Amino acid sequence: MTVETHSPESAGSGDQVKTHFRTCPLCEAMCGLEIKTDGEKVLPPIRADRDDVWSKGFICPKGTTLGHLHEDPDRVRVPLVKDENGTFQEATWEEAYARCEELLHVVRNTHGVDAMTYYIGNPAAHNFSISRYVGALVMQSGVQMGYSAGTVDQWPKNVSSECMYGNSWTFPTPDIMRTQYLVVMGANPHASQGSLLACPDVLGEMDKIRERGGKCVVVDPRRTGTCDHADEWVPITPGTDAAFLLALCHVLFDEGLVDMGTMANHVNGLDEVGALVADWTPEKVADTTQVPAETIRRLAREIAAADSACVYGRIGLCNQEFGTLASWLIDVVNLLTANFDVPGGMMFGNPVAPAMVTLNFEAPKEPEFGRWHSRVRGAPEVLGQVPVSCLSEEIMTPGEGQIKALVVVAGNPVISSPEAGRLDEALPMLDAMICIDNWVNATTRHADVILPGLSPLEQPHWDEMIWSWAARTAGNWSDQIFDYGDRPDEWEILVRVGALMGGQSNDEIDERAIDDGFFAGLCMFFGLDAEHVLSHYDDGGPERMTDLMIRIGPKGDRYGENPDGLTLQDFKDNPHGLDFGPMVPRVPDIIHTPSGKIEMAPPYITADVGRLQRRLGRDDGIVLVSRRHVRSNNSWMHNVKALVKGKDRCTLLVHPDDADGIGLADGAVARVSTEIGSIEVPVEVSDEMMPGVVSLPHGWGHNLDGVQLSVAKEFAGVNNNLLAPGELVDEISGNAIVNGIKVEVVPVPA
Repeated sequence: MTVETHSPESAGSGDQVKTHFRTCPLCEAMCGLEIKTDGEKVLPPIRADRDDVWSKGFICPKGTTLGHLHEDPDRVRVPLVKDENGTFQEATWEEAYARCEELLHVVRNTHGVDAMTYYIGNPAAHNFSISRYVGALVMQSGVQMGYSAGTVDQWPKNVSSECMYGNSWTFPTPDIMRTQYLVVMGANPHASQGSLLACPDVLGEMDKIRERGGKCVVVDPRRTGTCDHADEWVPITPGTDAAFLLALCHVLFDEGLVDMGTMANHVNGLDEVGALVADWTPEKVADTTQVPAETIRRLAREIAAADSACVYGRIGLCNQEFGTLASWLIDVVNLLTANFDVPGGMMFGNPVAPAMVTLNFEAPKEPEFGRWHSRVRGAPEVLGQVPVSCLSEEIMTPGEGQIKALVVVAGNPVISSPEAGRLDEALPMLDAMICIDNWVNATTRHADVILPGLSPLEQPHWDEMIWSWAARTAGNWSDQIFDYGDRPDEWEILVRVGALMGGQSNDEIDERAIDDGFFAGLCMFFGLDAEHVLSHYDDGGPERMTDLMIRIGPKGDRYGENPDGLTLQDFKDNPHGLDFGPMVPRVPDIIHTPSGKIEMAPPYITADVGRLQRRLGRDDGIVLVSRRHVRSNNSWMHNVKALVKGKDRCTLLVHPDDADGIGLADGAVARVSTEIGSIEVPVEVSDEMMPGVVSLPHGWGHNLDGVQLSVAKEFAGVNNNLLAPGELVDEISGNAIVNGIKVEVVPVPA
């Protein structure tokens, strides 16, 4: 919603100040914002919308900088095409599309579709167009093997959900607003605001748990800012969370504390889990995890005795050696303690508008992995992908199927993927590289063509996926604030590039016709008359898609079948959003396994316990973990000076005992090395780290030739992914291991 007001802030401009209410698109907190503009300028400060029904006045530092992102002089606003000298030149959209067609068609006609691939970055999940239409690019391209940031930060959770619930995007989330006992593992809401947990002000909710007599526990190798809002910090050896969770389960069975509650008739595999954990005593794992056996027993008893409890784990559990086991066991503990699909436990979100990826388009079937393997490494396919670290070797290794063309959508894998240096070497070897991105960063500097998208303020917003794991059922529509002229929408770019990859020519591509066909197919899937539904709209694109999903959602009007149901217009008429209450039990309706029940002991996952058994007792010496800051959003917020200025945050955190043993001083420089590389970084001695573990932030390392990010280059930092070996993956998910990497740390002489 936009309102016009006269304000002293606009004195002298001669224009009217406009106030806009919208949702921040930067993370899962989905904070409501109040943004004032004067003409084409954002008037600082951006404030929290205190009337927003979802966030109720909460805001984090990142949300205040949307104006900086929009006005960033480094932001690409017109297509860039690289000339014969390797220099980017501004081009018209027609010229850029023509160059894309030329490059992609040469590769397709010469080497075939197997020589083409794509990479999808993390920001795509938060973008109004890309989140809904990246699938159109993939389907039209005909490409079988693609890559994404998912195999760096969350694929184990997708695998465990596929095996347990029959849908890889069905994630239970903690009912944090009603629980009495919260365990946080491998997550730091102090920085992330929550991940696969949509809730404004997670730290405030943790404070409320304690105020109402409950308890919060953080299990993490680092005493993060989240620990300041908890009753207890439990340090744990990185990569051993699965062993800790198996021991928790052992105590529950051994002491007769198992209670399936309302799930008793909805679960298969209870006896199998009991047999599996029988030998996993707390004493067996104590030395490896560095969590005392008595602490494990006490925590198990406390979880079982609590009126309600949630054991929540996130990225630190995913991107480690046993990520899938840990992700699976989180849900098992909640199931075993009657804390699943009940208020105050782990529940499933009930979005007003279901996300496309959560829909079940096929009949239930047994999970199937390894349907094909990567050409060079032989890595097995998992949920349609192989590890992103395979990309560099697929580009560099000659032979049939060698990758010759790459399309990158909203991603910066040269910074964010393991063995980043090798990928940086590989990208110039491509015959065609097309990037859909708003900046010339470490990755896009290698592109032949950059097709710019829109700023967050140049497009509407409604989160598609995030509401699927939200603590309440709500919704909020945001109008676009600024006009972007005759530039194409991002959905149109995605459709066109996908069609070009698929072999079509520019002169035969009709984005609207392709969109109408896709939309009509969805209507038929939902049992709607496509012609009748299409008659409701003048325009295509993501706004139409959003209206469709609201209308077919649990509260929708189904185009007149339910006259009192919701449409998108209801949310446009309520600029601060609509709230429909907390999560509700959903298991009978949401499970999509062949048995119709939750599979608590999926063989594909339980078979991996033997690999964990072999890890017990291993001493890795000093290991490295990652971290992020509340003012950082991976690599793509580092060009905002308001977020990166001040104290250097790209430092190596080292426990005082380790610093003394290694000979490191606070503020000195250390060299951190692995088998694939080394970096030099300032040291920050801090007892927030447990001994034996050091920490580097991720998303840094912008001081590369050709990067056109003036602020980020000034605060370049170092890239911790130069240390992560690409072949280190969680074997059954293919997810990268970037936490718990064995490193050597030595002082650098002054």
